[in-house]
Amino acid sequence: MERTLIIFKPDAVMRGIVGEIITRFERAGLKIVGTKMLQPDYDHYYEHYEGIGTLKTRKGEEIFEYQMASMLEGPVLAMVLEGVQAVDFIRKMVGPTEPNSAQPGTIRGDYAHVTYGQANTADRSISNIVHASADPSEAKAEIIHWFAESELHSYETVHEKFTQPKKK
Repeated sequence: MERTLIIFKPDAVMRGIVGEIITRFERAGLKIVGTKMLQPDYDHYYEHYEGIGTLKTRKGEEIFEYQMASMLEGPVLAMVLEGVQAVDFIRKMVGPTEPNSAQPGTIRGDYAHVTYGQANTADRSISNIVHASADPSEAKAEIIHWFAESELHSYETVHEKFTQPKKK
């Protein structure tokens, strides 16, 4: 089983849609192994977005600072989900970074419709509901950054009981 990090961004928390999205992950057979609500500071986000994700290096200072400002607008819900190829599966569920490009049925396609152009005109980051780890190595680094090992749990779900090989 693979683990990945999801962050429900301030726009999702403030809109009150976190529960609906969690339900979608659970109905797809993903298991919640860690969750907490917090309001990290600039340094925590800096490590997440540049130290691990290299956003400033890839996209530039202006986009990086817009992202930082948007994340500091309110609390977030950080969650570790586990499942078969969880990183790729969740990236498909979430949809592309720009919500306007996301297909209906994806989380961003169903809950946001912001475009890069609109965000640029408003001098803001793009509000896109959730962060999802980009690949398994990023997921591991992000989980370590956001969660202590003692905050992650192992248990068997009913879904696993009926989809995993029987233990001998």
